[in-house]
Amino acid sequence: MALALFAGIRVSDLERAQEWYARLLGKDPAFFPNDVEAVWELDENRFLYVEVSPELAGGGLVTLFLDDLDAFVDAASGRGIEPSKQETYENGVRKATYHDPDGNEVGCGGPPTG
Repeated sequence: MALALFAGIRVSDLERAQEWYARLLGKDPAFFPNDVEAVWELDENRFLYVEVSPELAGGGLVTLFLDDLDAFVDAASGRGIEPSKQETYENGVRKATYHDPDGNEVGCGGPPTG
């Protein structure tokens, strides 16, 4: 069974969200399906999109699991995006939490170090 993922986040302003997510993810959107959406391809058949919906913006929760969390956090920091929280769970899994301008939460998890 093939698996594809389209995870969406509602935002109040497309231009502002596009700029912030491009800085977080380190690349511009892959495509724009219409006037109110921007889509990033994170990996083959795995997409994150933002959609303008001001009345519902700010309650999103998405977690990405990365092979190299430290490299991602360092790269995002170099582009001016800092996590609002970093934590390590009892099993050693680590998580950096980011909040976009609308308050949506983008968590980035990674395997234990060493």
